[in-house]
Amino acid sequence: MTALATSLSGGFKRPSVLPGFGLTLGFAVAYLSIIVLLPLSALVLRPATLGISGFLGVLMDSRVLAALRLSFGAAFIAAVVNAFFGLIVAWVLVRYDFPFKRIVDALVDLPFALPTAVAGISLATIYAPNGWVGSLFKPLGIEIAFTPLGVLVALIFIGLPFVVRSLQPVLQDLDKEVEEAAVSLGASRWQTFRLVILPAILPALLTGFALAFARAVGEYGSVIFIAGNMPLVSEIAPLLIVIKLEQFDYAGAAAIGVIMLAASFLILLLINLVQRWSRRHEEH
Repeated sequence: MTALATSLSGGFKRPSVLPGFGLTLGFAVAYLSIIVLLPLSALVLRPATLGISGFLGVLMDSRVLAALRLSFGAAFIAAVVNAFFGLIVAWVLVRYDFPFKRIVDALVDLPFALPTAVAGISLATIYAPNGWVGSLFKPLGIEIAFTPLGVLVALIFIGLPFVVRSLQPVLQDLDKEVEEAAVSLGASRWQTFRLVILPAILPALLTGFALAFARAVGEYGSVIFIAGNMPLVSEIAPLLIVIKLEQFDYAGAAAIGVIMLAASFLILLLINLVQRWSRRHEEH
């Protein structure tokens, strides 16, 4: 009787929530092609009108090199800073109870909700030489606003939520008994963190780092108000693209975009490879 019921039920398939695989796959590919592949294809093909020599000429321009160096360098440093302090913030929010914890937790998402232009104006006002924070550094001879340091501050501001929100779920699922077992075996706090906690959170930490870096590389609105936008000094690559578009140099703007796209892709690919290696190492 059981065998008969099994054979009869085997002829019926559970209805899928979505349509069949072929239709769903086709819709997904078509949607991604329209939203992602076509714009990227247009971006890559547009500089072809310059030729190889023209493309290399744009790449080797001192102003372009300085802007790319600032954009990628500041984005990388900001992502590193956010990875360190974002881990601390996420740890405090998960492991400790304190007054106004929910308010602090909500403040983490403020860079997501705040318009980038508003964030840039606020940061420029605070870190200007006569601002609340800038006035404290001015006697020391340190200028933050309208310098590359101001760019770094803006990129740290907009990238912190990515690291915190990537780490929070992992820290919440982390079993405290494993940490207690390590302590009972004589491990110090640093050994417990390095050998028990860090391997478990490393993939999420790298994910937050990659997201913060990717967001910082293309950030425009919150940076231009605090950067100063001086060529060869505090001019970011996205601003240089906008300038070339205003000059109707569409091919030159697309060439800078292609350079940024290729560099970002290679860096994110490297981060993903490190992520995969860390997960395999954790499994073994």
